[in-house]
Order: sequence, then structure tokens, then C-alpha cells
Amino acid sequence: MMAAMSATLFFDPVCGRPYDSDTLRSQAMGGTEATVVRVADALGALVAQHNRTSVSGRYLPPRRDPAITRVIVNRDSRALPAVRELYPNARFFLWLHDRMRPGSKRARRLAADVTTLRDLGVGVICVSDTQRQAVEAALSWMGAGERVCARTIYNPVAEELQPDGSSIDDRKLVFLSSPNKGLKFTLDAFRAVRRAMPDMRLVVGNPGYKTGGLARLAGVEYLGPQPQHRIHAEVRTALCTFFPNFVIPETFGLVFAESRALGTPVLTHDCGAALEVLGDPAQVLPVTASKRLYEALLGGWPAGWRGPPARMAAALGLFDAYIERIRAWRAGARPVTGPDPRFRLSAVARRWREVLTDEFPVHSVMDR
Repeated sequence: MMAAMSATLFFDPVCGRPYDSDTLRSQAMGGTEATVVRVADALGALVAQHNRTSVSGRYLPPRRDPAITRVIVNRDSRALPAVRELYPNARFFLWLHDRMRPGSKRARRLAADVTTLRDLGVGVICVSDTQRQAVEAALSWMGAGERVCARTIYNPVAEELQPDGSSIDDRKLVFLSSPNKGLKFTLDAFRAVRRAMPDMRLVVGNPGYKTGGLARLAGVEYLGPQPQHRIHAEVRTALCTFFPNFVIPETFGLVFAESRALGTPVLTHDCGAALEVLGDPAQVLPVTASKRLYEALLGGWPAGWRGPPARMAAALGLFDAYIERIRAWRAGARPVTGPDPRFRLSAVARRWREVLTDEFPVHSVMDR
């Protein structure tokens, strides 16, 4: 089967800079790029990137290759016509990672390419059932629900990620994601947590593709961009991954799946794919109207300016649910968690092989 995948190519038309297997091992890296590397390497597939100019093993510059029989285009359907010229004998798949709703900007962009999707018989790959259901609704909205099929393939977690008996520091929380995914709100919530429990601290990491949201706060340590092994070491010893993000709901959320695999629970909100991936209602909180209103009013404010309104919001109880949950977990109610077989790299690679070697149905009757 591995030999059959050697004629398969993942094409990334949107990455900020070229990446490969060594990048994943040695540098900070976004979740989407890390997932491309893990899947392509597990399949023995090729990878081409729009901005790569030299060969690095199976990582290639764009070039015409009639021998390629399957191409998975990462994220951007606008690249399909140009990629079709490079790989004229391939079947095409579009791998979506982002949120999409009927009428949204991303749905309108995809609708502009719907003729290409139909003509090429493009299969759509989604990263969770939650995301796929929204994509199906968008495809129906644009009149393509009966012609363009979507399937779910989860993002993978490395096989070696599992609890290792590390000592847990119940004073330590970690936020390890792009700062635009609710970091400013997280810092406001942590202000309240620390006032209630002055020994708490928050370690903040960053995959490196977004900056901002930083503020000098007592108890907050900024790691900056770090390779994944460094990030995983922080997660192992934390009370929890503190991720009260509802600003940009996750369509999958490697931060959820990897924390779970390492044995560290997550404190987050029930939005996006959080509950689908975590599988534990104890780790999710509802998104209240008051939280949405608070962030709607303050979302554009720099993190350093939000202290006074955050204190007022805390006095009104906006952050009490986080305080109560963290206190309970420190007192012995911390959830027990571990690797989920759905996300193991071997299981995800097997699913990719099934989808890539199967014919997508003409009608939108999806694998569940």
C-alpha cells in the first residue's frame, strides 16, 4: 500500500514558508502544516509547496508531473486550476481545515470555484464531523450538495504521545495556541483566576504564525514560538490546558487531541469540535451571552488595556466558572484522560488510504 501512495502528492498553495519533516522536529510549526507532514510522511506521499524552490527528500517545488495520480490541495480551492495543469492525470481532493458556514466569506470563496469542483470531481476532506456538517450545509447553500462529496478524516496525533508519569504542578496552566484564538480573553480570565488563587501561573506558547495579544501580567510566562517537543513537555506537567476560546472555534483542535494524549485535561468551551475531540463534558463550559458581549465590546482592545474592564467583569461573575472548575480539579476532581485511538497516526493514515483509493460517490451521502 505504501508504494501505491508514492504517486500521491499534497500541494500547499498557502503556507507562509516551506516546511518539511525536519521543520516539525526542530521548529515551531502551525497545526495544519504539522498535520500535512505527519500524514504525508506516514503515507510515503510527496509534498509540493507554492514557495519551495529546492528539493528536500519528498518535499518538492511545484513542477509538472503526469505520473502523479492523486493530489490533495491544502485549504484553497482557488489553486485547483493551476495545480490541474501541473498534474494532468490526477484525481483531486480539497482538504479544508477552516470554519465554513452558508453565506460566510469562505463559503462565498468556495462557491466561486464550485464549477471547478464539479468538473474535476473534487472530493472534499474535512477534519471533524462538526466541520463536515457545516461544510455540507455550505455546499447545499451553493447548490453543490448533490455533486460534491465531503468526508471526515481526523488530524493525527503522534503515536509516542502518551502519559509518562510526569509530576503534575497544580499551580500551572498552559495556553498553547495562536494568540488570535482567544488569548486576550484567556488573559482576562487568568487575572480573575490568580486573584482567587494567587499561586496560579499561566505558561503561554505560540506556533509562530501569529503574534500579538501579549501583556505583562503577574504569573504569566511567555515562551514564544517553540518546537513541539518543548510544548509537549509543558503540557505534561500542567494542571490543565487552559483554553477558554470561543473567538475562533476549532474545527479539530490539535491542542485538544494532543493534551488528551499526554494525559492533561483541557478547560475550554463547548463550541466548534471541542466536545467531539475531548469526549468529556467535564472539560467544556457553555459559551454564555455575557461572554460573547464582553468580547464583542473589548475584542479590538490591546491586551494591556483590558485590566479595568476585566476586573469589573470578574466582580460581576463573568469568570467564576473557570475559578470553580480549576479549584475542583486542584482538590482532586481533575479528569483522567489519555490517547484516543481515533486520532492515532496509524489509524488516520489507514483512513487516508481508504479514502484516496476509493471512489467518492456522486451524491452527497457521507461516511459517518
